[in-house]
Amino acid sequence: MVVQTEKYNGYCVKCKAKRDFEGHVEVSKTGRRMAKGKCPVCGTTMNRILGKA
Repeated sequence: MVVQTEKYNGYCVKCKAKRDFEGHVEVSKTGRRMAKGKCPVCGTTMNRILGKA
């Protein structure tokens, strides 16, 4: 499985700000596609819900 990283915009809960982050797409247990990555400032995991797969 090849994981491609792309740029996404999400909300960092720890920094309380919207930031661009590099992440990869995963499918959650409920069937939603989510972009997951790390905040470039604090390193907290960020998620962005993209929609159903």
